[in-house]
Amino acid sequence: MVTHILTTFNRTLAHEDFGKLLLRLAVGGLMLFHGVHKLIDGVDGIAGMLTAQGLPAFIAYGVLVGEVLAPCLIILGIATRPAALVLAFTMIVAWLMVGTGKTWLLDNTGAWAIENLMYFFVGALAVACLGAGRYALGQAQWR
Repeated sequence: MVTHILTTFNRTLAHEDFGKLLLRLAVGGLMLFHGVHKLIDGVDGIAGMLTAQGLPAFIAYGVLVGEVLAPCLIILGIATRPAALVLAFTMIVAWLMVGTGKTWLLDNTGAWAIENLMYFFVGALAVACLGAGRYALGQAQWR
């Protein structure tokens, strides 16, 4: 009886392509908010952090690739795996810029201080490993 119920339950929820779509919408959609913020307010803050590290300020525009272009591609399912790797790389850079000192800390609510960075990093890696699935605009070899 229990086995039958669990088998039926599992079969009902076995929609891998829909799950991939939900993951793409969550990772790409939530990151896109960060990118739109930078489109509206500019990348001057990031440019300042880069120059403080001795790096050229123009690199700050790369954040628009990682936080606007890559999430849009992920959401649409176009060049999904490469776009997800770009997003994951962007999170590594973000961690190196602002998160290394927070790696072993909790925030005011008890959450891991780099929780958002890790969510986007691991989520992007999951998208890169899983691909876009059937519900994507990209051709099968680029999903």
